[in-house]
Order: sequence, then C-alpha cells, then structure tokens
Amino acid sequence: MLEVSIVSDRYNRLVGRRELRVVLSHGGKGTPSRKDVVEALKNLLNLPENQIILVKKLLTEYGMGRSTAVIHVYDSLERAKMFEPAYLLKRHGILEERGEAKG
Repeated sequence: MLEVSIVSDRYNRLVGRRELRVVLSHGGKGTPSRKDVVEALKNLLNLPENQIILVKKLLTEYGMGRSTAVIHVYDSLERAKMFEPAYLLKRHGILEERGEAKG
C-alpha cells in the first residue's frame, strides 16, 4: 500500500496550479509508477476529475522504501499546456505522441 504524506502545499495564483512536495512510503517495494502516485493523490486530496495532476519529479532513496515527489496540480488543461513541457504531458498521456521522425 502506498502511503502519502504532504511535506509542502502551496498555490501559485500566477500560474494557476497547486505545487506539492510529498513523501511516499512504499514499504520495500520498487519505486511506484507515476500512475499509482496520481491515483493515491486523487484519493487523499479528493480532487475532481477535471484537474490535471502531473508528477514533475520522483526520486527514490536507496534502500529506504521511501520516495520524494514534486507534483503540480493544474486547474485547467490549457494552463498545463501553457506551462509544462511537451514531454511531460506525453508521459502522463495528455498529449498524443506523433509518428517517428524521418532521417
């Protein structure tokens, strides 16, 4: 079971996002997937479906069964597309990947 504890939580009004730093305890199992982290946060914070949750950084401490994550929760998809890089949006399945590059 993934246990989540919030270290810091602040709202950035200029960007329109909530910036979280959390500690995840995963008890001897491997690093949790980004999808598992997003689901755990949705359950913990009771977030509505229209908010966009992006795991910006996920670092695991060696041998500890504990990870630290930086997470951005956007109010709208337009704001997320405006401020986050395309690779991060693709990683979370928000943007579709294009075909292979020629060359």
